[in-house]
Amino acid sequence: MSEAAGPATTRLGALARWVPGVQTLATYRRGWLSKDVIAGLVLTSLLVPQGMAYAELAGLPPITGLYTTVFGLLGYALFGASRILVVGPDSSLGPMIAAVVIPIVGSGGDPAVAVALASMLGLMVGITMTVAGVAKLGFIADLLSKPTQIGYMNGLAVTIFVSQLPKLCGFSVDADGLIGEAAGFFRGLADGDAVPAACAVGLTTLAIIVVLQRWLPKLPAVLIGVVTAIAAASLFDLGAHGVKLVGPLPAGFPPFTLPHASWGQLLLLLVGAIGITIVSLTDTISTASSFAARTGQEVRANQEMIGVGAANLAASFFQGFPVSTSGSRTAVAEQSGARSQLTGLVGAALILVMLVLTPGLLRNLPQPTLGAVVIAASLSLADIPGTVRLWRRRRLEFLVSIAAFLGVALLGVLAGIAVAVGLSVVNVFRRVWWPYQTELGRAAGVRGYHDVRSYPDAELLPGMVLFRFDAPLIFANARVFRDQIRHLARRDPRPVWIVLAAEPITDVDTTAADMLTALDEELNAQGTSLVFAELKDPVRRKIDLYGLTGALAPEHFFPTLDDAVAAYRTQTGTDWVTPDGGSPLEGDVQPGPPR
Repeated sequence: MSEAAGPATTRLGALARWVPGVQTLATYRRGWLSKDVIAGLVLTSLLVPQGMAYAELAGLPPITGLYTTVFGLLGYALFGASRILVVGPDSSLGPMIAAVVIPIVGSGGDPAVAVALASMLGLMVGITMTVAGVAKLGFIADLLSKPTQIGYMNGLAVTIFVSQLPKLCGFSVDADGLIGEAAGFFRGLADGDAVPAACAVGLTTLAIIVVLQRWLPKLPAVLIGVVTAIAAASLFDLGAHGVKLVGPLPAGFPPFTLPHASWGQLLLLLVGAIGITIVSLTDTISTASSFAARTGQEVRANQEMIGVGAANLAASFFQGFPVSTSGSRTAVAEQSGARSQLTGLVGAALILVMLVLTPGLLRNLPQPTLGAVVIAASLSLADIPGTVRLWRRRRLEFLVSIAAFLGVALLGVLAGIAVAVGLSVVNVFRRVWWPYQTELGRAAGVRGYHDVRSYPDAELLPGMVLFRFDAPLIFANARVFRDQIRHLARRDPRPVWIVLAAEPITDVDTTAADMLTALDEELNAQGTSLVFAELKDPVRRKIDLYGLTGALAPEHFFPTLDDAVAAYRTQTGTDWVTPDGGSPLEGDVQPGPPR
């Protein structure tokens, strides 16, 4: 029996590693069932209105949001690693989808074409995410630093907020971009296009959601707002007063449809898919990490990508569009007692039952209410406290965040994501190109050698400079390093040794190696020696491989700064002195950009 069970158990374990849903099913506890069902019922109250609202945000029919929600949940339940993470239509992806699809279809174009393109976009995102997960490319999420994420999300929040204001007031504008949509909204108000009844129901719904989320967070704010709006539409016949209603939804099971697009459209879709993948990947890993920390679970970042990729693939074959994880819906599931992905499956089943048995349930849902749901979601995207913290802690990163914000707000969401990624990469490159560099001295009462900016009274050794360069030494900063060493060598009196505290230097490339050879020869000719201390073993091996050990003189490499200092004092007989007339850094070591 045990011999027969062994291979079967091994096969089950291998399958569970790639399909975590199998593991969840095999280890499911009966006591979880009631909690998962109740959490699924609560979650559905959020899934339906948000799914429909985010579909319209993406420029698609509301019903596609429900299709997307159902199959996104099913796909992730099978392949996702987290027990409670919830995926589906997302407010941060909606504008990106619209930015890709609407220009191709054209304003007022055929909705069926828009749905087909959005499905193809979902397919491409699903393939990209799945391949990234299999190839263990989770580091791509690091392309968006925290400041650029904050700026991007703030810009997205403002863009979404402004785009939904006309819908909230019962009219529409034909404009592109934040400035155009804002101008169109105020022009519409001035021209009397706003529908009073629509403004009333939209603003009331928004107020209900915001107030309940702020003061009574345990109540289903979105559900209460939606039910109130539907009741008002029925009681006061708002449709007859100019308020647009959702109307009956198509009845029945979502149709299986193969995504399709022309060759000319595929390139445009691919650009959008890459941007959506980066945002979705970043959101997935950050959200998964946040909730895993609460529950003590281990984050399997690559499997999470595969799970979200599977959710996108499943949705794309049923007239769906790209999905991502949702922090707000996951929080609702967690607060409602969810124990496994059965919570999402319950939500998907309830939506299917509604579509099959009661498709007219939401026919009196006012469109301004969907606008209110989206606006409420946009408010949660903005991180004003985070922006203020950047201003207080590090002005340069605050400026990076503002630049990302302006990129989204002024150039659009797709260009904005390119700006955000570009800024993150440039910021990393800037730190390597112009790193922090300083002179070290011996501070009273503190062991070791320390930055003389922090200890201006630190003692120095006459004729020797202890210099620290806080970056790998590569082509990008080789000139900066060379120029700084030359500057130090021009002191009067000229230093005998310039000792490089090399512990922060994690790499030396061939460009830097050639620079070091030429610099050492130049300094030797002028009576100054370039000395290395605390060089890491992997870097020392590279220097040996480049043939620099002989060129730079083997006796000028020391394992520690103490050894280098002792050797210098033995050779010269000098002793430590206190700087006179201010910091020895004045006019010498350049600090680099603000950090």
